[in-house]
Amino acid sequence: MNYRFQNLIGAPYRGGNAVVVNNTLLISPVGNRVSVTDLLKSETLTLPCQASTNLRRITASPDGLFILTIDENNRCLFINLPRRAVLHRISFKHPVAAAKFSPDGRFIAVAAGKLLQIWRSPGFRKEFFPFELVKTFADCNDRITSLDWSPDSKYLVVGSKDLTARLFYLDVAKRKKKNILGKPFLFLGHRDVIVGAFFGVDKKTNAVNKVYTLSRDGAIFSWGCSVSDDKFEDMERDSEPDSPGTPEQRQGQNGVGENEVNLKKRKEFDAKDEENRDLLHNMKWELLKKDFFMQAPAKLTACDYHRGLDMVVVGFSNGVFALYQMPDFVCIHLLSISREKITTAVFNDLGNWLTFGCAKLGQLLVWEWKSESYILKQQGHYFDVNCIAYSQDSQLLATGADDNKIKVWTVSSGFCFVTFSEHTNAVTALHFMANNHCLLSASLDGTVRAWDLFRYRNFRTFVTPTPKQFVSLASDQSGEVICAGTLDSFEIFVWSMKTGRLLDVLSGHEGPVHGLMFSPTNAILASSSWDNTVRLWDIFDGKGGVEKFDHTHDVLTLVYRPDGKQLACSTLDGQIHFWDPIEGVEMFAIEGRRDIAGGRLMTDRRSAANSSAGKCFTTLCYSADGSYILAGGSSKYICMYDIADQVLLRRFQITHNLSLDGVLDFLNSKNMTEAGPLDLIDDDNSDAEDGVDKQTRKKSAYDLPGSMPNHGRPIIRTKCLRIAPTGRSWAAATTEGVLLYSMDESFIFDPTDLDIDVTPEAVDAALKADQPKRALILSLRMNEDTLIKKCIVAVAPADIPAVASSVPFKYLQRLVEALADLLEKCPHLEFILRWCQELCKAHGNSIQQNSRSLLPALKSLQKSITRLHQDLADTCSSNEYMLRYLCSTSNKR
Repeated sequence: MNYRFQNLIGAPYRGGNAVVVNNTLLISPVGNRVSVTDLLKSETLTLPCQASTNLRRITASPDGLFILTIDENNRCLFINLPRRAVLHRISFKHPVAAAKFSPDGRFIAVAAGKLLQIWRSPGFRKEFFPFELVKTFADCNDRITSLDWSPDSKYLVVGSKDLTARLFYLDVAKRKKKNILGKPFLFLGHRDVIVGAFFGVDKKTNAVNKVYTLSRDGAIFSWGCSVSDDKFEDMERDSEPDSPGTPEQRQGQNGVGENEVNLKKRKEFDAKDEENRDLLHNMKWELLKKDFFMQAPAKLTACDYHRGLDMVVVGFSNGVFALYQMPDFVCIHLLSISREKITTAVFNDLGNWLTFGCAKLGQLLVWEWKSESYILKQQGHYFDVNCIAYSQDSQLLATGADDNKIKVWTVSSGFCFVTFSEHTNAVTALHFMANNHCLLSASLDGTVRAWDLFRYRNFRTFVTPTPKQFVSLASDQSGEVICAGTLDSFEIFVWSMKTGRLLDVLSGHEGPVHGLMFSPTNAILASSSWDNTVRLWDIFDGKGGVEKFDHTHDVLTLVYRPDGKQLACSTLDGQIHFWDPIEGVEMFAIEGRRDIAGGRLMTDRRSAANSSAGKCFTTLCYSADGSYILAGGSSKYICMYDIADQVLLRRFQITHNLSLDGVLDFLNSKNMTEAGPLDLIDDDNSDAEDGVDKQTRKKSAYDLPGSMPNHGRPIIRTKCLRIAPTGRSWAAATTEGVLLYSMDESFIFDPTDLDIDVTPEAVDAALKADQPKRALILSLRMNEDTLIKKCIVAVAPADIPAVASSVPFKYLQRLVEALADLLEKCPHLEFILRWCQELCKAHGNSIQQNSRSLLPALKSLQKSITRLHQDLADTCSSNEYMLRYLCSTSNKR
């Protein structure tokens, strides 16, 4: 039960800005979550914290410890990035278009509508109210679109929709003085909305000496500064010291003369005068040059500036991006990555990598401009993921979606390493063959395809005499027979894997065949249909249908228990029926209508409690040992049931994102108008330069005509559930992407045989007394992971056979799990493999007799050994000649 959210894969980039932290960490929004990609290790993870709606802006502190996220409801999360924990929350009163930490990390500038707000950044100290509003500038006449800090954290240059950029001075200590600051300086002359405004510095002195402003019509203005003598004459006149009074008053009680007083005040004013001459707002700014990118009619939609290299990168609405060397405006690169609008463009700290985001395509790219090569090129499924499948070793995960694509992901890194796009319609079913080298897919385009995961090609295509729409797929244990169920003709087609020839057509169902699965122990095929029946077929003996299980409602899906002795199927009335496929009798049923119920759509006339829509399970999945079952459907919940006791163990809420429909149980009556719900009224502005595009869902073949009354607003649902063969994790294909949950045993204390003498001190005492058998048994009774691993490593290699044979069978599963975990992390590879070998020798018969209970642990061990074998094989093959040389030299010696 102790599953926790691990990662989110397959979800596309929907908009918002991306930032690069510590030169190699790419932080980007994925719906209402934050995705962190390590560009060096090629790993990606998604933070477990969620915002209330889709994220609009992200900014990171200069040291990379904190990030600030702002969603569409202007709610802000202050997150500790290394710990992945939310520290503070705050809400802004106006839409936030830009936010940025100051270079010293003390302040956060937030563009809230027309206001520029300066907040003191929270730190590690405990505070009653960590966010303190330091200053608010209300000088802009329209919404602020961009902002940038000067290197000394004293100035901000701000661009807005009123076609101007402004220079603001922030110094809390001197702000109250009279003549330090008047009105902010205005940079005028642009004819369109300001997209970006940046400070430029002198490379020798590192002092600010220029400002660049970029507008949406593709113009970039360069501004330079110099000291204005006229301004200082006015300052000197205004700041003349007051009359000192009569000579008697001037001498006063200290007896100081008039000349000394004037000399002292003159020195103080001269010092202030020299200090104020360095202030940017007291300098004379002038327009140096105007340059144009010449990409009309395309609009400039994203830009960034790197001070160290003095370079500008810009992205346009036609998918073109350009890199320019400033201030000479020399074009270094001018390339196109798509035909859609570029919504974010950003440099990394060193300036050698460029990050681009295209919200329309759901794509993020990291490009090295010097070598003209891709560092990262990841693209999720833009439309709903329909089906997922785990490989037999749990290392790979395949996903198929409505965008006609199949993607294969590495579970540990969260990266997609191959995409197949030969299907011409939605992919509805996936199946990994037993050897992990072949993947099968079924589609609504009327084909079943086999993919080679070594050569990344479609090596076999199975078709029917007349075009059909396939919605289910299955393969027998040997991989010789392929079966697919249809949506339109209600038939099951059987092909030979070797020849690709159509062997048989199974008829008998009177509705779409949405469930199809072979028994894990024999060659019996089970199928479920909307005609209220589940049928068993004997394909190899040619008997056809051998059994029929009748139900009172449509059967939506079915699944076999891993040992093949139980069959579960879900029906339209919200029940899960459990059958004995050998005896042909129904064992029991679980009522799940109230468990799956939750969430009200915007267009629902009834409340969530009274609505009958969606109160059924459309996908089922057994655990690796068959003790519990996962069930999901058109709801925000995934239910976990204990099969033996027929009780609900846990409900997982897959998202809290209010941008999706069906998350709220109760709708706010204030949002209801005469024209309908306020969220469904199309009142968006015609110019969408924010970089946050509305998500529109592709109409699926499962949707009936007129079934999208919410204008394409995504509805939360779970389309497919799969548990990894190791039992350590499971995946759910949802509207937001593929959610991965993994087992975490670090936060739970679950001893197997606890006694008053079973303590960590007793384990340490046994190890000191050179009693490895007793120490290992005590640690297994406590079920403490760290103690078990400590005792395993403490055993001498010569004593491994004796210790392995002395372990009782009831602790064998826990010991195998610890060995599998050690193989992932421990450098003593031969030592751990010796442990595995001796355990198999000593307990071979027991393992064979109790294979069902030990299957998840053995699968985990197999996964670890397979991964190590692949890594060593790659290493040895790349160093083959060096190994030959070393062997030859050692033989000569």
